[in-house]
Amino acid sequence: MEWWEAILLGLVQGLTEFLPVSSSGHLAIGRELLGVEASGDLVFEVAVHAATVLSTILVFRKEIWKLLQGLFRFRMNDETDYILKILVSMIPVFVVGVFFKDSVEELFASLTVVGFALIVTALLLFFSDFASRRAQTENSARNGISWWQALAVGVGQALAVIPGLSRSGTTISTGLLCGVKREVMAQFSFLMVLVPILGEAFLDVVGGDMAASSIGALPLALGFLAAFASGLFACRVMIALVRRARLGWFALYCAIVGALVLIFG
Repeated sequence: MEWWEAILLGLVQGLTEFLPVSSSGHLAIGRELLGVEASGDLVFEVAVHAATVLSTILVFRKEIWKLLQGLFRFRMNDETDYILKILVSMIPVFVVGVFFKDSVEELFASLTVVGFALIVTALLLFFSDFASRRAQTENSARNGISWWQALAVGVGQALAVIPGLSRSGTTISTGLLCGVKREVMAQFSFLMVLVPILGEAFLDVVGGDMAASSIGALPLALGFLAAFASGLFACRVMIALVRRARLGWFALYCAIVGALVLIFG
């Protein structure tokens, strides 16, 4: 991978991470268009995802600090309840990461998988638009999301490890289908991914996967910086769009891109 290719792919990752259009799917498509061979590992994907997670932390720093302050009061309160529900949502993706990591890595080499997954994303977004009307009813759960809803959203996140199946789109759609309000799901969806992705990046560094990667240190660093910068922009500008816009427009985009991938891929 050349340095300029890493920058382009990092920009793609950062700009698509916060929209329900699948950043991993767009990375796979971008690699194919640039003629970049799959590296055989997920190191580059983990690096650029970690960069956008850091941009998320920067944007949500006040909310995160408030949650941590509430947690270290060492008693059950709204902040502790919210963090515990985030931990519950991580259980499914933890299971997938431990037992199915090799199988997931193999999927990143198939554009056919990306095409079909984008179409599935489109269907989820389309049907969740109808569910969002039901989600406007009063939700009596603490913090607007119940324990079973947090677990269901976690299952959606675990399935979204498939390239082309949007993580934000799947988690938000799952939440809406379960009756969670759109504004609640927008924040919960972005915060619930922080620990899994940073944990994966940490394990790659500790386990030596970064050193064993076929991608050089310079492309990794440049891709990371590009993803962080574009992710910071996207997080500030596009989160409001995700909260307010009808997901049907994103569904149409995913359906078109998915069809094009299946036809020409």
